[in-house]
Amino acid sequence: MLTELRPGQPIPYGGDRVAHVPQELADAFRAGDRLVVVHDTGDLLHIPRAEVDAAADAVAGAHEAFGRLAAVDDESISRFFELCARYLEDDERFAPVLEVNAGDVEAAERRGRPTGRLVLSPRMRADMAAGLRTWRDVEGDRDLAIGSHAHPGWGVTVRRAPLGVVGFVFEGRPNVLTDACGVVRTGNTAVLRIGRDALATARALIARVIDPAAHAAGLPTGVVRLVDSPTHASGWALFCDSRIGLAIARGSGPAVAQLGAVARQHGVPVSLHGTGGAWIVADAAADATTFEQAVRHSLDRKVCNTLNVCAIVRERADELVPVFERAVADAAGRAAGAVRIHRLSPDDETLATEWEWDAAPEVSLVVVDDLGHAVDQCNRFSPRFVASLISEDPEAQRVFYRDVEAPFVGNGFTRWVDGQYALDQPELGLSNWQNGRLFARAGVLSGDSVHTVRITAEVTDHAVRR
Repeated sequence: MLTELRPGQPIPYGGDRVAHVPQELADAFRAGDRLVVVHDTGDLLHIPRAEVDAAADAVAGAHEAFGRLAAVDDESISRFFELCARYLEDDERFAPVLEVNAGDVEAAERRGRPTGRLVLSPRMRADMAAGLRTWRDVEGDRDLAIGSHAHPGWGVTVRRAPLGVVGFVFEGRPNVLTDACGVVRTGNTAVLRIGRDALATARALIARVIDPAAHAAGLPTGVVRLVDSPTHASGWALFCDSRIGLAIARGSGPAVAQLGAVARQHGVPVSLHGTGGAWIVADAAADATTFEQAVRHSLDRKVCNTLNVCAIVRERADELVPVFERAVADAAGRAAGAVRIHRLSPDDETLATEWEWDAAPEVSLVVVDDLGHAVDQCNRFSPRFVASLISEDPEAQRVFYRDVEAPFVGNGFTRWVDGQYALDQPELGLSNWQNGRLFARAGVLSGDSVHTVRITAEVTDHAVRR
């Protein structure tokens, strides 16, 4: 057992590299703590024993609930989602949750944190209830036959099966808790580590909505569990646990990449949803009115699919740059704070920056030589997430789709990229092509896509042998 660290102590990693323990880490480390070396970067991650225990306790509860959930019928799971939605809509039951959320918002404001997505507004509450009812209505057969192969005297059937415990590290937003409930539809359980901003709200939602609904519907308590800690270390501890069937991380790009590395090193499959920021390109055949509407409707609020960079071809710049400026100003409306437009040159590394804003929009503008130049810049600097081309030329749209590296490609506003809005299906996350194109890393990950398969054989002629 590792019981202490010394300043300057060499820690080998990656087979041929070494990191050295800094003084601060050596001073903080105690017996029972864990040290994880990120093989991609050499980062030394200190996980205190308390965070290890908090994550292990939550996973143990969800693991037990997963085993018991197998005996629960699909109708009971549907009732769970309906009851969650009703409890969200019950003003008397929900009043304490709103009170706790107001405290979270106030605390976040004191820390100088943006609160636009933290406020449990009537709209957010309604969207959460609608998402839960969508899961209620999704085909719930956890033993669904998805393929079969007949042979003389015998045959095999491929069947959908639950994956197990799904571990989430989510940003501090109240609605992510009900998003995660979607995995219960396919017989899985969930463990969440939610950011500090919304942790108290999440506790209240578990106590007032999730656990009571599970109990009333006959589901085991613990189908959705919290790691009751907001620290980064608790997220690392969660993703180190080999009992996790799938690790899902959402949030800032570097933090999510680090979590993904931790999970992979511990043999845990991972789905990363870390970096947003959409690009809009206006080419030579762009309609000015269409362009203006696309920009304005892509800036109503700051989320992952919000317009971040706009590229305009040079031959239309004199006409369309003022259109862009007007659309950004219109999107801001009466928002507090000044609109910020960063006018950048091609090859400026700042094009890779995702702007974080809460009220008034902040975006980048770049003038490019032509459509091919725009695609090159998008593939180089964007998170390869959402790309939209404003053009009346069908051939340009075809080439753009062929050449741009993004799973979500459109020809108008970018905010359509949302599982619930576009596919009538609540999402667990939207992923990009930054870290590969494997399924569930390049597209919409939803609760009913979190499953594995089992294969059963039925032998009718017992004289058959190999």
